[in-house]
Amino acid sequence: MTRPATRTDLLSLTPDALAALANRGLVKRATKDLDAGGGPEITLSLDGGVHGAFPDGTATSLPAGAGLEAATCSCAATGTCRHRVCLVLAYQRTAAAEPEADASGAAPGAAPGAAAWSPGAFDDDALARVLGQRALTAARRTFRAGYTATLRRPTASGRRGHDSVTQAELATCTVRFLVPDELGYVHTDAVAAARGEMTVLAVWAFRAADERGLTGEEIRLDVGGTPGERRDAGYALLDAALDLAGQVLLEGAVNAGPVLATALGRTAADLAGRGMHWPAAALDDLAAQLAAYRERHADHDPARIAELLAEIHARHRAAGGPDRSQALGTDERAETRLRRVRLTALGCRVAGTPGNRTVDVYLAHAGIVLVLKRGWDVPDGARLTGADLAGRRILGAPLRSLAAANIVSESAARSAGRIVRVAAGRIAKTTVTPLGDAWASLPAGLLVRDLAAEARALDALPPRLVRPRVAAESVRAVEIAEVRDIGYHPGAQRLEAVIADAAGTTAVVSADYSPHRPAALDALAEGLAAGPRLLTGAVRKGRGGLVIDPFAVMTGDGVVVPDLTPGDGTAALESPPPAVHDPLGHVLAEALAACADAAHRGLLHAPPGRRERIVRAGKDLERAGLRTAAGTVAALAAALAADDPHRMVRTWAAACIRLLTTAELR
Repeated sequence: MTRPATRTDLLSLTPDALAALANRGLVKRATKDLDAGGGPEITLSLDGGVHGAFPDGTATSLPAGAGLEAATCSCAATGTCRHRVCLVLAYQRTAAAEPEADASGAAPGAAPGAAAWSPGAFDDDALARVLGQRALTAARRTFRAGYTATLRRPTASGRRGHDSVTQAELATCTVRFLVPDELGYVHTDAVAAARGEMTVLAVWAFRAADERGLTGEEIRLDVGGTPGERRDAGYALLDAALDLAGQVLLEGAVNAGPVLATALGRTAADLAGRGMHWPAAALDDLAAQLAAYRERHADHDPARIAELLAEIHARHRAAGGPDRSQALGTDERAETRLRRVRLTALGCRVAGTPGNRTVDVYLAHAGIVLVLKRGWDVPDGARLTGADLAGRRILGAPLRSLAAANIVSESAARSAGRIVRVAAGRIAKTTVTPLGDAWASLPAGLLVRDLAAEARALDALPPRLVRPRVAAESVRAVEIAEVRDIGYHPGAQRLEAVIADAAGTTAVVSADYSPHRPAALDALAEGLAAGPRLLTGAVRKGRGGLVIDPFAVMTGDGVVVPDLTPGDGTAALESPPPAVHDPLGHVLAEALAACADAAHRGLLHAPPGRRERIVRAGKDLERAGLRTAAGTVAALAAALAADDPHRMVRTWAAACIRLLTTAELR
């Protein structure tokens, strides 16, 4: 007797995959109905079709060779309904009870060969049949320009929190392949109009990785592009940007007039128009820093100017290399509308200038973090702090609630830089609910339980000067086993604490005082002293280990968002233990400060005393064992004594890039 074909696609759908295709509420309700005896009576077609008759008279069918979106149901729902989900769950339970299913290994969530499968196995004919020729045509335009993808493959490690779904993170969306060998079960957060194109780009990225033998758990690669044909007007613009950066270096920020700032802005706009988003952003930031100096704003920072000048040089150098898309910014669309998305808030950061306040709300989504930005003007004579902003409504909810909540939206869009925007006038399609225990179920890429492993992951990244300029790139939730020390440095106006994970590996939590959030340090100290479970913040390498800039703390009493806490910041804070001597950090900081001072004053206007400071910095680096860095600084000192502006610029860039990269990786 001929048996119906086994539906391995349905057996492979985990509850999380079903939630992605429908929503978690429908999965819970369908499970409850099934447990209560309200499941369907199942009949199977020889071709693999699955049909269900429910006690309430509803008839539902899952046709063979198609995904859940192709299912039919006689109920009144217009989209995926609980009957469709319940039929999948009922089929899984029926198949799991059969000895044949157990013997074959086809159990729910464990399809045979899933770990070794790659989406790159789909050929273009299969893509065209399922997604349509229009999707391939649109994707080829992006492919010719070149794009960047981060690919994540499931492993057999089974570690807690690991996402077992193969996925590709593109510049403006994430594509997840929920069922091996099935294009009907691909989930992406892009809207329907762009879904086919994004799926094709994800498949091509896996295909490129397979052809290059890149089979790691997580890899980043550039796909497509035609390097031999790309030295066009776009590269001429990069040369123009480098020339403008050289002018700033030679004359100094103190002598840069509005004409130079205007030229920076114009070149940035031209670069962005050609898809070179990251050097364009660096030029925009440099122009803003020069304007801040002219207007005597507090956010002017000579060290930041030096970093931006070094970044422009570094991206220009990387433009001709294999990672050009990562260094320049992809040529994909600047913004992509998203379908229904679920976001988990990780706290916020309040900042600003004397005339405005800004809030960045950090939102976890599909293994990455997006940023929702808002800003307000400060009325003359007013004092607008984070506590004053806590009651302002964003997406229909007070900021204090939004910063620690679960958010579901059908009207969101995200940019290549991971900025999320909610369309005006469509707030009714966004809901905000309590956070609950959502942080504990974040994917492994965002939830850090092993600080040593996170440090190794940061070490594996390209240098920050040539990485994609994406917001919240290093924002994580960190599980805390112990808080060892908490103390306040009065001179630096900085609160620091040492935390440890379950293995005893430590990291430093470091938060600076700001008048825009005066009670933040008090609230942070109180939250850390209360025995926190989790902490969110931006994680970076520093001081020979990890340093975390905190955004929120989860204690047994709930989530504390320090930047929104009311108060005047007058609580008594304990002094820290004696600082550990860090000779490498000291000599690197002094050398970077010397380079920043030279750029601030201008390389053409460097008096003997400034050159002597750079000479001393080079000798200190040599004594500390950083010989290569010492050599670049010595070359800069020699160039300043000569009369060759091009040599000055070249040696300054080499020294600053080396010093910044060394400080980042130590």
